[in-house]
Amino acid sequence: MKRTMTTVAGTLMFVATPALATAGTEATGTGMLAILFLGFGALIVAAQLLPGLVLFCTMLKGLFGKVGKKAAEEA
Repeated sequence: MKRTMTTVAGTLMFVATPALATAGTEATGTGMLAILFLGFGALIVAAQLLPGLVLFCTMLKGLFGKVGKKAAEEA
């Protein structure tokens, strides 16, 4: 009897598992909180882009500008 109950319970769990794993109507689409999180991350990246570009241009100006050539000749 105990073995039969275990077999039946195992079979029912095997049959019911796909039904429990399906997404309901509340799981469709991206939530507002996820969109805000991704937007905040994009805002941080965009805010760091401007100082990075300024630093990069300043570095290029120092390497290839008149001051950089003058310093290289003195050394």
